[in-house]
Amino acid sequence: MGALERAREAAADAFGAPPSTTRPMHGGSLSQVLMLEWRDGRRVVAKCGPLVAEEGRMLRAMRAAGAPAPEVLGCVGDVLFLDPLEEAPPTRRAWRALGEGLRRLHGAVGESFGWDEHYAFGPVAIPNAPETDWPAFWAERRLLPTAAGIPAPLLRRVEALASRLPDLLPQHPRPSLLHGDLWTGNALFGPGGAAHLIDPACYHGHAEVDLAMLHLFGQPDPAFAEGYGTTEPDIDARRPIYQLWPALVHLRLFGDGYRGLVERCLSAAGA
Repeated sequence: MGALERAREAAADAFGAPPSTTRPMHGGSLSQVLMLEWRDGRRVVAKCGPLVAEEGRMLRAMRAAGAPAPEVLGCVGDVLFLDPLEEAPPTRRAWRALGEGLRRLHGAVGESFGWDEHYAFGPVAIPNAPETDWPAFWAERRLLPTAAGIPAPLLRRVEALASRLPDLLPQHPRPSLLHGDLWTGNALFGPGGAAHLIDPACYHGHAEVDLAMLHLFGQPDPAFAEGYGTTEPDIDARRPIYQLWPALVHLRLFGDGYRGLVERCLSAAGA
């Protein structure tokens, strides 16, 4: 059964009747996103794919922290239902709102680093077992597992960097609630200066991880930094270490076209 048929069937279970129209929306490479509409004017976003129930729990945690995220309307099988959000071109006001919302998210603090269940980006596992030492978490839950299977010369450089992390990263930063996959495509801007965080891969960790990811494939408007507020000293020195993990994920998922990005992150990190 295709995603459209699964979404219609799941929607009938969740809302009492199948939608009258179903149309695809732009979405991630690992899931399919559909807009469902009923004759009475009701509209619901359906996200079909693996681990959508886990994503729903993450979105609820983000909203509980006061961060701007879509409301979860329900989940049936591998179909997650979300309240639709209007989109609009980003403005300085919206970028500032994104910074303010991310600061609220990072204000929710966990007891340790990690999450209460594992996650994945397609075939790339994301182990989230709790850890109280942040350099150990970044090495053993992020860099080393994701580097498994990459070309040997790159792997040796990742392993060498991982062994030096106790000297490069803070041992016990505040375990902030992270979005976990915060590139600009996972920020949804709306009318009136609204901004929402979508498609999370949450866990608790050093807040700079989200900030590093947001700078990996582009530069946020300066209004974002105004909304987010102050950051820790020497953030730029740690940024390539945190950008290395999403670079490795892209290398694993999409192939050798991302090898240069991994190499640049390693070089910038001194590896």
